[in-house]
Amino acid sequence: MGVLTNKVKREDLKPGDHIYSYRLAYTYSHHGIYVDKGKVIHFTRGEGQEIGTETGLDHIIWSSLPRHPLDNPCPLCSDESRSDGVISSCIDCFLSGGDLYRYEYGVTRAFFIAKARGGTCTLASSESEIQVIHRAFYFLRKGFGVYDVMKNNCEDFALCCKTGLKVIPTVNGGGQSGQAATFQAAAGVILSVSIAFLARSSPVGYAASGAARLVTNCGAYCVKRYVNDIGVRRDVVKVVLEE
Repeated sequence: MGVLTNKVKREDLKPGDHIYSYRLAYTYSHHGIYVDKGKVIHFTRGEGQEIGTETGLDHIIWSSLPRHPLDNPCPLCSDESRSDGVISSCIDCFLSGGDLYRYEYGVTRAFFIAKARGGTCTLASSESEIQVIHRAFYFLRKGFGVYDVMKNNCEDFALCCKTGLKVIPTVNGGGQSGQAATFQAAAGVILSVSIAFLARSSPVGYAASGAARLVTNCGAYCVKRYVNDIGVRRDVVKVVLEE
């Protein structure tokens, strides 16, 4: 565990750990809560549908992942791994052939910024193992709302289980997901650079200001990620579990 990687061995997992695995050549990651005995509770759109774009990309990702034939379901979790919403499945179905990583909580600001990719750590502190697992099983019974790739995804679910916090829903607001904030920040940087390039008629003039613009955009990228972290933002509420 560290700045370079959060990869972890299965035997080192503890109940209540927030784990994740990358999909489609590290394009995005799928998150869940490890509860014990090889079981994971996670929020999903169904087998291979975690990004929930409702476009042809979903089918491409689904077809690229290892999965059990319809007539040969997983011997441990049966057809549950194909379900929508909050589900419980074995760790192999959760990983879907990917490597295992553990999300880090209570990191310093310097460490957070050093981890250039979002969806790997947070400044927020985790609550106790008992509270985390209780929330995960509660959402397994009651659900976690409608899946939304930017506002209510698998990472939002795991963060809520670990911290008890959820972003107050607004028309233009997003969730607490670190990878969603990263995508938004990166899109802003790419758009800024593209506009600047198109606005300059001389490639030499563009190159002359390139270094300064790169520094500015990298700073904006880091700030965007930081202010959207669940451990910093204030537009959050404590989730009250009601049976």
